[in-house]
Amino acid sequence: MTSAPPAASPAGPAPATGVTVEKIGGRIGALVSGVRLGGDLDRTTADALRAAILRHKVVFLRDQHHLDPAGHEAFARLLGTPVAHPTVPSVDGRYALGIDNDHGGRANQWHTDVTFVPAYPAFSILRAEVVPPYGGNTLWSNTAAAYAGLPEPLRVLADSLHGVHTNDYDYAATRPGASPAEFAQHREVFTAVTFRTEHPVVRVHPETGERALVLGTFLQKLSGLGARDSRALIDVLQSH
Repeated sequence: MTSAPPAASPAGPAPATGVTVEKIGGRIGALVSGVRLGGDLDRTTADALRAAILRHKVVFLRDQHHLDPAGHEAFARLLGTPVAHPTVPSVDGRYALGIDNDHGGRANQWHTDVTFVPAYPAFSILRAEVVPPYGGNTLWSNTAAAYAGLPEPLRVLADSLHGVHTNDYDYAATRPGASPAEFAQHREVFTAVTFRTEHPVVRVHPETGERALVLGTFLQKLSGLGARDSRALIDVLQSH
């Protein structure tokens, strides 16, 4: 995860020479080719990647088998300053988190990474080391498109709301079938230190100026409202 990004070109410039960006979804996602990731990317290529991310929200780069943890981190530094997860230990003692789901593991949740801290990351960078032949899908959502698609009265309401985010949430509701050991690990690691932070429900992106919804599992209530009213409004906004 990276935060405190450096100044960069605005979204939408022509890709750098040799870089191709292919849109693969109606509202989100692009496939980028012609790039060999690492810390030695030239500034023009790094800016083109940044612009593609800002425009398409999530981008995919295939065949990056050369990329090791050091190269992963070095590339991340071209986008911003790497930050460690505030509670989950890294696999290398620095920034990388290991994700190794058991067979049949599943979750039913949407989240934006680490919104329970005051300054959450600008980007998250995933590196797949072992990819299953099928299943194991990770999904992304365009929260700027979700905001733009709200009926005007809901946009006005959302603009006025603030929400309380915390890492101490109902884990059982998002992990159907989780074992007692998983619950114990969640409590011992993820909520070892409890964070509570208030954010606007609508975030204005500092580079693009886009307005986007800040929702997900870590949002537990809306400021100034009770639990019942908060949940009802969160569910309405989340449904978009």
